[in-house]
Amino acid sequence: MKVLGIRFCAVAEEAIPMSEFFTEGLGLAERDLGEGEGFQGCIIPAGDSSWVEIWQKGENMPAGLMLQIVVDDADAVAANAKDNGVEVQGPMEAHGEKIYFAVAPGGLRVSFQQVL
Repeated sequence: MKVLGIRFCAVAEEAIPMSEFFTEGLGLAERDLGEGEGFQGCIIPAGDSSWVEIWQKGENMPAGLMLQIVVDDADAVAANAKDNGVEVQGPMEAHGEKIYFAVAPGGLRVSFQQVL
């Protein structure tokens, strides 16, 4: 099992000032999300397989934080987690990835996924 990338995802009421902190305050470049009305969200790349995502809280996007771990074999990570007493949900397939979910001590939501 190998970690290929890390993604940090924040969904917040304060998504716009949060994204401005990273892009304007820290001067980090964001990925172009294309044309659209209003704030579309913000993705700040960090290498090939890692990035920070910031999205506006909304009806179908509850506020929260998630650590997303991109791995080479999500099924093996899920099996290892289950063998060690971690409650795992999934898999599901979305956006060309196989994704599992768990909650770390302290309530941090974690997903681990592999590109299909």
